[in-house]
Amino acid sequence: MAPTACLLVNPSAGGGRAARALPAVQAELTRLGVAHHTAETTSLEHARELASHAAAAGEPVLALSGDGMIGSLVGALRHVPDAVLGVLPGGRGNDLARVLGIPQDPVAACAVIAAGNECPLDIGEVDGKSFIGIASFGFDSDANRIGNEAPAFLGRFVYLYAALRALVAWKPATFTVTVDGEERRITGWSVGACNSKAYGGGMYVAPDAELDDGLLDVLAMAETSKLTFLTSVLPKVFKGTHVDEPSVTVRRGREVRVDADRPFTIYADGDPIGELPATIRIVPSALKVLCPPRS
Repeated sequence: MAPTACLLVNPSAGGGRAARALPAVQAELTRLGVAHHTAETTSLEHARELASHAAAAGEPVLALSGDGMIGSLVGALRHVPDAVLGVLPGGRGNDLARVLGIPQDPVAACAVIAAGNECPLDIGEVDGKSFIGIASFGFDSDANRIGNEAPAFLGRFVYLYAALRALVAWKPATFTVTVDGEERRITGWSVGACNSKAYGGGMYVAPDAELDDGLLDVLAMAETSKLTFLTSVLPKVFKGTHVDEPSVTVRRGREVRVDADRPFTIYADGDPIGELPATIRIVPSALKVLCPPRS
């Protein structure tokens, strides 16, 4: 008999989307024969504690939440042998689910919990703090801060709103980026160390990144005019074709040391995770995540 799963719910995720979806998710898990018990989280620290205890007891951890809580959970679960994480999208962006091919509807995503494969995925570290998606800074630091302060009714459009707000006051910065010992300086917009392809509710900033290749895709966006950024670069991010722009470079590596000519907060999975200067590393096959069955 499969072990009982621990369903963790962040009731505030997605402006209350997770809380509203909970009864239907519970009913669907029961219909699919997934035994579970439910716990509401009160903070990221509380979520990590609940997840650690559940995983240590041999229970799969199911997260009905957004990318922020999921990113936080990987740091706790990676230290528990044989821990398994299931993703039920309940936030605004839900980019991990999008990249893994998990339905955006959390009720439909229950089918992945019932029949999915346990896939070993890489995670990233910023000075030892874990993330699963993309760690970025520069213009992204300003946009993430604005997005986190924005009203919930904007939904996934909060990321576009934040980018436009951040654009008004942005001044180029000079970044020092050392990938596996090779140092380069770039003056421009942002740097991202990408374990996954997407962030910001469907922005495919690193279209060739893979969650299981043991590498970070390190993307840097050099200086352009604000008009070029707004009309030629930003619209292409949603399809990932911005990487063909001459202002964008991508390198791959296992360790990235980053700094800039002024202070920036590093954001990952939608939340602040560190400050410059910092070292970002990949940890291969660090955590098992339930993914859709292979066809």
